[in-house]
Amino acid sequence: MFVFAVLRLGLAPDAFWALSVCEWRAIMGAAAPQGEMMTRQALLNLIDNHGKTNA
Repeated sequence: MFVFAVLRLGLAPDAFWALSVCEWRAIMGAAAPQGEMMTRQALLNLIDNHGKTNA
């Protein structure tokens, strides 16, 4: 989280530690992976297609 805020968003380290709870939540939302959650069927398809790659 610290690295994301300082390097990607350009915050100074002291500004990062002075953030309010609302600002923390906003940054956490920005840092969270976006997209759809993987379903069980999608996982099984991924395993079927690529599961033996390292075998």
